[in-house]
Amino acid sequence: MMASAIFDVKSVLFCGVNAMKVTKAKATENRAALVQAAGRLFRERGIDGVGVAEISKTAGLTHGALYAQFSSKEALAAEAFASALKPGLVKLTVGLDGKPATLSDFVDEYLSVGHRDNLAAGCPMSASASEIGRQNKIVSERFTEGFGEFVALIERGLGASSVKADSHQRALALVAAMIGGVATARAVAKADPKLSHQILRAVRQVVAEVGGEEAQVDAARGSGRAARKRPS
Repeated sequence: MMASAIFDVKSVLFCGVNAMKVTKAKATENRAALVQAAGRLFRERGIDGVGVAEISKTAGLTHGALYAQFSSKEALAAEAFASALKPGLVKLTVGLDGKPATLSDFVDEYLSVGHRDNLAAGCPMSASASEIGRQNKIVSERFTEGFGEFVALIERGLGASSVKADSHQRALALVAAMIGGVATARAVAKADPKLSHQILRAVRQVVAEVGGEEAQVDAARGSGRAARKRPS
């Protein structure tokens, strides 16, 4: 009897530990689902244009599950922004199809019609830049960190041909121009598609001039890529 009782107690404890592990795993899964859903919805409709109820529903969860993970909608927005930025930074770092990334390739894709038209899966900076200033400090901090990472990678792409301070200034200008260019092209696309295309081409030219030799973009190649749809 004593041995049987000890075995039963051990079984209960073992099951309890397993239950805790499952609960933690589920919590991690829930958090990832919320971040992914929020990231897409915020880019599509804006941070203020989406409520926690819709985010929870899209993630297949309840309000309670959301607030068990995040103290506020702003905290979720901050993490969703940081998560959505990672694919673009990785692409700029490792390139496409296993080939080394080039600055001109990245610029071409960023300033493409495909990227302009794919809010849900595009760069969160160009999708959200205009509204970040109306959010709280934690959201602004994530945007600032992402902007800094973006600038650092572009600066590295400019190479060692210029003075460090100069390359940093050029990188700042390039990133700001690219983010603003895509955001502006989106803003006018429905009313004046021709103007939207002109904006993308003009920004591409400015980027080439500011970036110098390392950021030169062949006009024909750039125009061809502009029509390519960005993968979701």
